[in-house]
Amino acid sequence: MIDKKIIVFDGVCILCNSFVMFILKKDRTKQFYFTTAQSDFVKEKVKTLQFKVNPMDSVIYLKNGKVFTESSAVLGILSDLGGIWKLLLIFRIIPPVIRNAAYRFCAKRRYRIFGKLETCMLPSSEWKSRFLS
Repeated sequence: MIDKKIIVFDGVCILCNSFVMFILKKDRTKQFYFTTAQSDFVKEKVKTLQFKVNPMDSVIYLKNGKVFTESSAVLGILSDLGGIWKLLLIFRIIPPVIRNAAYRFCAKRRYRIFGKLETCMLPSSEWKSRFLS
């Protein structure tokens, strides 16, 4: 599991679910796996990995045994998605403290702006194999 590219997201957040659906549709090589911040997988990883943020407060990207959070997670995911999305790496010239402040600003307001689901999304049978429980 450590060699997989795993995206941890808030399963009840509509914005987060939209981001995951975007990745699923654009990931032609099927390199990404997904799990919700509410999953047993994440509860176990919290014990072994040193997350610098609460999994409910940030997208988390696990890649090659490293943990990326907040804006670095989003930029890393888009970079690994490849194609035109790699152009967004230009935002790495912005210092992380500023990028992450903007990320946190949006993250704190995501339910109010985009809404919240009652339960975590259930992946379609087409994508079920890419979700970790």
